[in-house]
Amino acid sequence: MSAAAHQVATALTPQHALRVHDLSVAYEGKEVLTDTEVSLHRGEWLGLIGPNGSGKSTLLRALVGLVASSGEITLGDGTPPGSTDLALMPQHPELPVGMSVMEYVLLGRTSHLGWFAQESRQDRQIAIDVLRRLHLTSFTDRPVTRLSGGEAQRVVIARALAQQSPILLLDEPTSALDLGHQVEVLELVDELRHEDGLTVVAAMHDLGTAGRYADRLALLDRGRLVAIGDPATVLEPSLLSRVYGHPVHVHDVDGHLVVVPAPRPSRAAREAKRHTVKEIS
Repeated sequence: MSAAAHQVATALTPQHALRVHDLSVAYEGKEVLTDTEVSLHRGEWLGLIGPNGSGKSTLLRALVGLVASSGEITLGDGTPPGSTDLALMPQHPELPVGMSVMEYVLLGRTSHLGWFAQESRQDRQIAIDVLRRLHLTSFTDRPVTRLSGGEAQRVVIARALAQQSPILLLDEPTSALDLGHQVEVLELVDELRHEDGLTVVAAMHDLGTAGRYADRLALLDRGRLVAIGDPATVLEPSLLSRVYGHPVHVHDVDGHLVVVPAPRPSRAAREAKRHTVKEIS
């Protein structure tokens, strides 16, 4: 074991689910994720936030080995994660034409099968149980291409859950959903987290929603982790304004943080600014 790996292993406790140490990713010689350090506690929800292109999806993909990376990724016992330890729900999952909901959910069992192995009765039962818990049993034979947006998101979650991994990675799980379906999906994930003790890492676009569901937030900016902590600490107006490049306000509404852009200047102020710019030019 390398010195770095030894340090990581000795820093872990049984309460840890995953440790990311000095993780970096480069595309065509350009580093897009740099020296990332994160420790995940068992059963927690970590929200990944940051502007587009900040490295959120890259981090999730690196955790499951979909992109080449350097650094250390270890489980709570100090060993590297295997194919069944982490399940990823991608942002834009492919829903194959002609595939039923049951067939799609059974794809979550692939990592448990050997070469050329067929799904067993146990695999099918696991898929059936997941569909039942997500209230999708009536969709078993329906083609995945004939699902609504909310139904499709639940089916994609079902596939991830069928893998029975203790760590669930979600990449913008509600990006294509309306407000009602967003709440439905996130409440479902939170319920399953508490029932099954799942550890959740979710890249989330809406900052207020991220603060509402996540125990901790990790703020990324241009591939670097610039802040990590509880939502009240990370959702700080001056920090967010700097990272997002636009002034924002943070309000407490019934105990929940809401992040909004700073108000636009009045029409008169905008007109005066335009006249001033024109005169200077």
